[in-house]
Amino acid sequence: MPQSSDYFNVPLRNIAIGNRDEFRQPGAVKAAVAEFISTLIFVFAGSGSGLAYNKLTGNGPASPSGLVSAAIAHGFGLFVAVAVSANISGGHVNPAVTFGLFVGGNISLIRAILYIIAQLLGSVVAVVLLALSTGDWAIPSFSVSGVSIWSAFVFEIVMTFGLVYTVYATAADPKKGEIGIIAPIAIGFIVAANILAGGPFTGAAMNPAVAFGPSLVSFTWANHWIYWAGPLIGGGLAGVIFAVFFISHTHEQAPGDDY
Repeated sequence: MPQSSDYFNVPLRNIAIGNRDEFRQPGAVKAAVAEFISTLIFVFAGSGSGLAYNKLTGNGPASPSGLVSAAIAHGFGLFVAVAVSANISGGHVNPAVTFGLFVGGNISLIRAILYIIAQLLGSVVAVVLLALSTGDWAIPSFSVSGVSIWSAFVFEIVMTFGLVYTVYATAADPKKGEIGIIAPIAIGFIVAANILAGGPFTGAAMNPAVAFGPSLVSFTWANHWIYWAGPLIGGGLAGVIFAVFFISHTHEQAPGDDY
């Protein structure tokens, strides 16, 4: 029977730094390209839905129908983005997901860095393509509205916790069984649901890459730290909690393995 201290030792033992040669390994490069393309697909669909709404309303005020449209676009877009890269890179499409999987011992630090760079580049390219395609239409960046900065920070932590916990339960857990088949759907659904809950307050990024692309292209950085700190904390907490309580003592994972 495991001692109580073992609950914390096993996940820490599974954390792997990796080898810097991973940056040149064909498999890692292929996975990074998959993350780049998937993030591009997701951000293009998500930010594009915001642009389409602005065009249809003449930059009118936000409305319930606009919120529902954004939730559907992001949910469907993420479902596809995860599905098309799941067998190549694991379908992270999000630095917070990558970080959560790293602290749970599912991916090495070197590969995590490679993924995050690819995700950020994918987001930037998606927003640039949107800007070039739509001409003068401004790309909407994420912002806080109707709540304090710290409330927005908590929103992003909680929403990202739910997202990464869902990733673990449906995709990363070795015991997932047949439920792994619906992982892309479940991940898309939790993002759509969180947008309905937090969209009017923070934009419900849950993803530093999604916030980074529009902020860089528009050079709007107000409260941008929230969209990094909140998701990384929420994703990290989900990774640690799931690894400690639900994975550690039922299955020994190999450090650095993707889910």
